[in-house]
Amino acid sequence: MKIGVVGTGYVGLVSGTCFAEFGIEVTCVDNNESKIACLKNGEVPFYEPGLADLVAKQVKAGRLTFTTNLADTVKQSDAVFIAVGTPPRESDGHADLSYVFQVAEDIAKNLNGYTVVVNKSTVPVGTARQVDAIIRKARPDADFDVVSNPEFLREGAAIGDFMRPDRVIVGTESERAREVMRALYRPLFINETPMVMTTPESSELIKYASNAFLAVKITFINEIANLCEKTGANVQDVAKGMGLDGRIGSKFLHAGPGYGGSCFPKDTLALTQTGQVFGAPQTIVETVVNVNKKRQLSMVGRILAACDGDVRGKKIGVLGISFKPNTDDIREAPSLVIIPELQKAGAKIAACDPEAMKNAASVLSNVEWCEDPYMVAKDADALVILTEWNEFRALQLDRIEETMKSKCIVDLRNIYKLPDMEKRGFRYFSIGRRSICPPSAETLKKAS
Repeated sequence: MKIGVVGTGYVGLVSGTCFAEFGIEVTCVDNNESKIACLKNGEVPFYEPGLADLVAKQVKAGRLTFTTNLADTVKQSDAVFIAVGTPPRESDGHADLSYVFQVAEDIAKNLNGYTVVVNKSTVPVGTARQVDAIIRKARPDADFDVVSNPEFLREGAAIGDFMRPDRVIVGTESERAREVMRALYRPLFINETPMVMTTPESSELIKYASNAFLAVKITFINEIANLCEKTGANVQDVAKGMGLDGRIGSKFLHAGPGYGGSCFPKDTLALTQTGQVFGAPQTIVETVVNVNKKRQLSMVGRILAACDGDVRGKKIGVLGISFKPNTDDIREAPSLVIIPELQKAGAKIAACDPEAMKNAASVLSNVEWCEDPYMVAKDADALVILTEWNEFRALQLDRIEETMKSKCIVDLRNIYKLPDMEKRGFRYFSIGRRSICPPSAETLKKAS
């Protein structure tokens, strides 16, 4: 089989490369000539563990090629995947489908024989029907079916998620299209991966409902963390006790500064807008969206409190910029809210991130970018952990202690143990746990 993948962003490139690993001949298409040139030279435009090596392997095997020629790709493909962006519209937050619809029109012009057109992009309910209508209007004679096949790829673990998914969702009413999709995903049958065959509407909603539910879990445990701080409970113990209940599960019960990234903020907002359009308001999700926005801002207050209420002229070291570890993605990252607010309050910011500093430098100004966490900590009045990279989980605390101006750590990911911090005499503030607050150097200085 031959397939085309339109769009070489995160979803398109990962999906196309993994299909090539299945033994399928894949052509990835993009209208960005420089991006295609980079891919042809072996340069992957974003960081995803293992992806660059897998791309190189499939290119060498002759199963993966890159082009700007959509017309030829469509003509030669048994299935064409639409994997372009669906960013939120500035006006109302609803998913912008202009790229999807444009690609649909371009595909229509070049259909040659029976072709399955697959929506891989995250799209609102009804999009598959709209794509079908666009193609059918342009080419009434064409032999095709439109399928909804949402992705469930986690940044930082995308290859494993594609190769060993929890499920594959296929939305179509065409048995012919179902057979094509079964053939494409046939290697997964060995692992007995469930393939859910449903309608396009159900498939589209499954994606949004799944992401919204996970956002609800994150927001819920953050609210519980607030209660833990007031009552003396430990949110990690509470989350563990909850997660052992099979009905709840342990995933996404990690308290922190609020969710970010390319999916949860966009998809929760799109779901609320869909609910409004169809007259079925998603009240819980609407609340989650609002609470999460406030959550990120509230972290600034926590940092200020840890610094005796004033960061003017103080150096604040920040560890982690990406919204999660193992990615260079900074979209909707808490850091993009917290750092500017600290700067407004007068703080001087030094920061590092294993992969995201290049992206961050284009949107964050007046930041001292450092090569490692110890340079960040040098002469810092406080050290703030925003992303739980493995590199930050095992810091040489003796070295941190020696180099910092004030022994103050604000751990917004709860990666260190309270007894360890207490033993070392750090002023240590985390999420949903008790604070360790020995007198700061500034307080001692004032007292003397």
